[in-house]
Amino acid sequence: MSVITVVPSLVSGTIKISPSKSYSQRAAAVALLKGGKTTLENYGKSNDETVALEIIKALGASIIIDGSKVVIQSEFNSNTTFANKIFVAESGLSLRLFTCIAALLNCEVEITGEGSLLNRPVGIFESILPQLSVEIKTNNGFVPIFVKGNLQLKNIEINGEVSSQFLSGFILAFSYLYWNNSLLESVAITVQNLKSKPYIDVTIDVLEKFGLPTPQNKNYLEFIFTKSKSKSIQDIFYSIEGDWSSAAFMLVAGAIAGKIKVSKLNFETKQADKAILKVLEKAGVNVDIVNDEIIVEKNLQELNAFEFDATDCPDLFPPLVALAGNCNGVSKIKGVNRLKHKESNRGEILQTEFGKLGVLILIDDDIMKIYGSLKIKGGIINSNNDHRITMACAIAAINATENVIIEGAEAVNKSYPNFFEDLKKIGVGIK
Repeated sequence: MSVITVVPSLVSGTIKISPSKSYSQRAAAVALLKGGKTTLENYGKSNDETVALEIIKALGASIIIDGSKVVIQSEFNSNTTFANKIFVAESGLSLRLFTCIAALLNCEVEITGEGSLLNRPVGIFESILPQLSVEIKTNNGFVPIFVKGNLQLKNIEINGEVSSQFLSGFILAFSYLYWNNSLLESVAITVQNLKSKPYIDVTIDVLEKFGLPTPQNKNYLEFIFTKSKSKSIQDIFYSIEGDWSSAAFMLVAGAIAGKIKVSKLNFETKQADKAILKVLEKAGVNVDIVNDEIIVEKNLQELNAFEFDATDCPDLFPPLVALAGNCNGVSKIKGVNRLKHKESNRGEILQTEFGKLGVLILIDDDIMKIYGSLKIKGGIINSNNDHRITMACAIAAINATENVIIEGAEAVNKSYPNFFEDLKKIGVGIK
């Protein structure tokens, strides 16, 4: 377990933000399903992105990695037996996408993971996959999962309250079947209580860019696949856009402790976490957008407490808590119920770890109240093996009165392995 000390610092400089792992993992999955040759430019190096490549290799893809460029040649076929075991590590997205893809195969596949993933429920698969002629066994509703296809198209209903990633997985599987059979009749996925809607937009966006069949989105209540064009495999070159989830932490760093520029972001993105810009505005942060750069500078006046609904962008909770801790007053963030099945029970862990820094957090059902502490204390923080908890505490530490020690700092490798190096680039003292 690595231990890092963050020294209170003024920040200044430019950060080229890391690639979006949401896009990278989906692009790897769609490249597998498409077949033929795909070149992914600006593919990330986080643990989750690396795992996605290992999975598609197990499912019939060959991969050549050249720096940030990944060349994929896929021979995926639902009637061919590939690996009978898939390891998804701690990636919830890979678990949900590739379980559905594995269910396309006419053989039994075991899906396993480790760490916090062992506590993530998969009951939705148990209720839906048998409807699609797929055999499934789980460990009492948790991994490992054993599936045996091959998946057959039928109308299904899905509850999107736990995670939209289950829906993304079924959309990919259905798209593959339409991609390989232009004579299929229409089929619909009906959705109840869908949360994190923008992530479904990301899934459909990737399918569109690769030329695969996409469903009609009926106001996020129904996704309808209809007859598609005949299959035509062409080489694809696809560049992964920058990650707004990672950018949010750096933007908050500038908002509370100096002035920074963040580049390599797509302002027309489907990513939910672009909403960080709205919150910074509510808090009274100075934000300028010039070309492809965001310039954020600490306001000479105290920052304002804010209210925000993060139900559709729950990954923003940690950086928003770091921001709220530096605001004057009580900030309120809605959507706490979305945090129970992350890498940790993120709501409770934010409450505990920020409490060590002198920031009082109260949770009232689905609302988190953060009492701004204009003098954040030093202390010793436990990452709880949660990458976003680690990053949030590190950002808060930049404006603390004393050093903050973070135990288990290697957790950032899940999504942003260069996080501490980037902090050093903008002047943060790291020991």
